[in-house]
Amino acid sequence: MAMSAGQSDGEPMMEMNTTPLIDVMLVLLIMFIITIPVATHAVNIDLPQPSPPNPNQTVDPIKNKLILNNAGQILWNGVPTTEGQLVSLLQATKAMNPEPELQFQPEEYASYEIANRMMKIITDSKVTKFGFVGNENFATFQKSGQ
Repeated sequence: MAMSAGQSDGEPMMEMNTTPLIDVMLVLLIMFIITIPVATHAVNIDLPQPSPPNPNQTVDPIKNKLILNNAGQILWNGVPTTEGQLVSLLQATKAMNPEPELQFQPEEYASYEIANRMMKIITDSKVTKFGFVGNENFATFQKSGQ
């Protein structure tokens, strides 16, 4: 940002002084940054309270499979469960040493809303060994040569 001091031979200066323009642009940029609203993308969800698990439900010490079927039913190792019971089952797996693996398998036309609530419950339970299974069923492409 250099400024010309003028010319010694008395000719008019042919260069535009851009220093004030740059100063004004910096002030406008700072004003724009200050006036941008803070981005808050929060989704408020009422989580279910833990309830005692069904006596038929067991926690496998190796791996547990959580299925969401097309009818919106939640299955824990093949046994129907509720979201409240799911919270209790996840707390039970968290207390085990070593922690068993949790496999989540939503069916093809399962409710996205229920799957999202289940993911929130799983995330809030802080399960460390978690994975999706059955994703190969949803592949929309075929390998060449088949």
